[in-house]
Amino acid sequence: MSQQLGGQQVYILKEGTTRTRGKEVQRSNIMAAKAIASAVRSTLGPRGMDKMLVNQAGGDIVITNDGATILGEIAVKHPGAKMVIEVARTQDKEVGDGTTTAVILVGALMEQAEAMLEQGIHPTVIAEGYRTGMEKALEIVNSLALKVDSTDRKLLIKIANTAITGKSIEQVKVKLDSIIVDAVMAVAEKADGKTLVDEDDVMIKKQKGPSMDDAELIRGVIIDKTRAHEGMPKKIVKAKVALIATPLEITKTQVKAKIKISSADQITAFSVQERESLKNLADRIISTGANVLLCQKGISDIAQFYLARAGVLAIEDIPEKDMKYAGRALNATIVGKAEALTAKDLGMADLVEEDTEGKVTRISGCKNPKTTTILLRGTSDYLLDELERAVVDGTRVVMDALEDGTYVVGGGAVETELLMKIREFAQTVGGRVQMAIEAYAAAYESIPRALAENSGFDPIDKLVELKNAHAMGKKNAGLNVYEGKIVDMLAEGVIEPLRSKRQSIQSASETAIMLIRVDDMMITQSKN
Repeated sequence: MSQQLGGQQVYILKEGTTRTRGKEVQRSNIMAAKAIASAVRSTLGPRGMDKMLVNQAGGDIVITNDGATILGEIAVKHPGAKMVIEVARTQDKEVGDGTTTAVILVGALMEQAEAMLEQGIHPTVIAEGYRTGMEKALEIVNSLALKVDSTDRKLLIKIANTAITGKSIEQVKVKLDSIIVDAVMAVAEKADGKTLVDEDDVMIKKQKGPSMDDAELIRGVIIDKTRAHEGMPKKIVKAKVALIATPLEITKTQVKAKIKISSADQITAFSVQERESLKNLADRIISTGANVLLCQKGISDIAQFYLARAGVLAIEDIPEKDMKYAGRALNATIVGKAEALTAKDLGMADLVEEDTEGKVTRISGCKNPKTTTILLRGTSDYLLDELERAVVDGTRVVMDALEDGTYVVGGGAVETELLMKIREFAQTVGGRVQMAIEAYAAAYESIPRALAENSGFDPIDKLVELKNAHAMGKKNAGLNVYEGKIVDMLAEGVIEPLRSKRQSIQSASETAIMLIRVDDMMITQSKN
C-alpha cells in the first residue's frame, strides 16, 4: 500500500500486504460464513448425516456429526471463516452442545445481511438492528424457560437424551442416559442454595470390548495400571487404600557424597541396611491397615516383596492427575511420605480389582465419592471416539441444567417463537432499523428449515405448519423429525438447557455484527 506525497511515493504498509476494501470484503466474509455453515448444516438434528474427515498426512480418520469436532478438524485460511469456527469452539467450551445451531445461525444472519447490503442499507444500520434483535431474543428465550429441580432424575434423563440423540450410538442411548445423569448427580454439590458441578469430576474412560451395551458407571476410579508384583492379589474386597506421592525406594541424596567401602562385610552391611529401610517403609504402610497402595512414583523390588507378602495390592507410577482423581473418589489424603501415613488418611472402597483384559485396575463402591467414572466399551476406535463425544455432550448439558435450574424445549420450537415474536417487536421500531430486525428474525427460520430438510420433509410446508401453530399460541410446538408432525415438544420430552440457547443466540449474533461492520481487510504475508 502506498500514497503519493509531492510526487514521491510513500510506502505505508509492509511490502507483501494485500488489502481488500468495501463491498468486496463484505461479500468475502459473507461467503466464508455461509460456506462454514453449509459444511455442518446437514448434521443438525436427530436425523442429521455424519461427516468423514481424513487427514492425509497422518492417515487419521474421524467419523462424526458433532459440529465442534468437524470444524476443529477443518483447516481454513479465511479470517472470516476462522471467526465462525471460533463461535463453535466457544459454544463447545461454555455449554458443550449446540455448536451446529450456532454456526448455522451465523450463516443465516450473514445471508440476510447480504440481501440488505444489496438494497443499499448501511452496515451500521444492520448491526444496530441485529444488536436490538439479539437483546429481544435473549429476553424472549428467558421468558420461555422452565424450571428443573436438581433431584428430578426423569427430567434430567430427557435432557441427556436430547443431546445424544442423532449420534451413532442410538441402540444404547437409553442406558447411557441413565449412566450420564447418575454420574453427574453423584458429584453435584450444593453451595449457597445453588448446585455446582465440576466437569472434571466425571471421568470418561474408553476400553475396547465386544459391545457398547457393556458401558457402565463406576462410583470410583479406573487406573490405567496393574499391580506392581505378580505375587500381589488381583482382587481386594473391602479395600483400605493408601495414596503416597513419593517413591518407595532409596533415593539419592541432595548433596554430592561418596561412600568408601573397603571390605565385603561393609557391602553386606550396606545392603542389609538398605533392605531394612525399605522393609520399614512397607511395614509402616501395612501397620495402618492398608491393603491397597497407590503410589505416584516407583516402588522398589524389595518393598514390593514385603507388600506382596502381606497381601497388599500395590500400583506404581500413577499419573498425578489420576492420583488426585482417586483421592477425591476415595475421600482419601495423598501423603508426601510413607512415614507420615496414618489410618485416617486411608480411603475406603468395596472392591479393587485388576481387569486383565483391559490392563486396568478398577476401584469401585467408594463411599460418597466426589468423582465418578463412566466406562465406555466399543468394537473400534472410531466408534469409541464417537461414543465419548456423545457422552461428553450429555454430561455437559445435564451439568448446565443442574447449575442453572432452567431448560427450554427443542425441535425448532424456540426458534419459531423467536421468529414470530421478534417480527412483532420490529413493527414497533420503524425506520430502516425495522428492516434489519425483521431480517434478524428471519434468520431463525434456518434452524427448523434445516431440521425438516435433514429429516426428508418439505421445509416450506413444515415452516408454514410451525408458524400457524405458534400463531395459535402453541409456544412449545416443534417438528417431530421422525413422523413429520408438529407436536408439543415438552410432552415429547425434547428439551435442552437454557444456557445452550442463550449462548448460541449471543455468540452467533455478536460474530455476525462484527463481520458486517468490517469494510477493510489487510493481510500481511509472513516471510520465511
